[in-house]
Amino acid sequence: MKAVIALGGNALLKKGENPTIETQMKNSEKAMKKIFPIIKKNLVVLTHGNGPQAGYLLLQQEIARKKISRMPLDILDAETEGQIGYILQQDIYNLLIKNKIKKNIVTILTQVLVNEEDLAFKNPSKFVGPFYTKSQASKLKNKFLIKKDLGRGYRRVVPSPKPLEIIERKIVEKLIKDSIVIAVGGGGIPVVKRGNELFGVEAVIDKDLASACLANSIKASNLIMITDVPGVYLDYETSRQRMIKKTGLKEIKLHYETGQFPAGSMGPKIEAAIRFLERGGRKVIITDIDSVEKAIKGEGGTTILK
Repeated sequence: MKAVIALGGNALLKKGENPTIETQMKNSEKAMKKIFPIIKKNLVVLTHGNGPQAGYLLLQQEIARKKISRMPLDILDAETEGQIGYILQQDIYNLLIKNKIKKNIVTILTQVLVNEEDLAFKNPSKFVGPFYTKSQASKLKNKFLIKKDLGRGYRRVVPSPKPLEIIERKIVEKLIKDSIVIAVGGGGIPVVKRGNELFGVEAVIDKDLASACLANSIKASNLIMITDVPGVYLDYETSRQRMIKKTGLKEIKLHYETGQFPAGSMGPKIEAAIRFLERGGRKVIITDIDSVEKAIKGEGGTTILK
């Protein structure tokens, strides 16, 4: 099996946890042990989110703004890709050594091409960084675009353009033959083409959409998205809530089009699943870290088939 496994940002830092590196390393070690039985037997690219980590880098910049110059968002994307990649890479390396498996593990800083004319640049909608009170948001509105995150306060919003192409896709495809690869961290580093040159842009690409783009690029058969719930639910958080165990592309598209999966929760994962299957993928699995091994065997999670 050739697969892309997309880890949610909460795999390293769960809501309400103390955001220390020690906490993230502890959570990473647990998560890698859960998926190690899969990655040691298959051709795997591991991707990951960076929401909490990018948020804290933005907060650090805000606190230190009078002392140091501000870093653009594409640089912060690269920082988190290196930071999280290092933590995951070390855990997998140690597991390989412990299990006496001769396999390489490598992290790739991944640039992802977006369209400079993408409408997302005119209508930023991706929430990043810390929460602010109404008073704090008012003071910051001349520096950032800030919107109300319903029920939770005010946050900065940035563009989230659609991924078009993984710049390092050919390198990933070569390396996966004998290595475990970590790539497209946090959705990758957004870049645009001007002439024949690449330039970074301030944005955050959705991690699941970028993972689907990568999976199609390397002709992976499976896309596995690990989130914080056991599977995909219809009528989520209502008395009629029920989990989808197995479904097809046609059925999931119908549910998506009728509004079953909101943009702020399962929506991007379902959009990524649809894109992946429509462009050559065979199977999508959506589940949590504790159920992933069972889901691979068809005994848990949600499976979407072409």
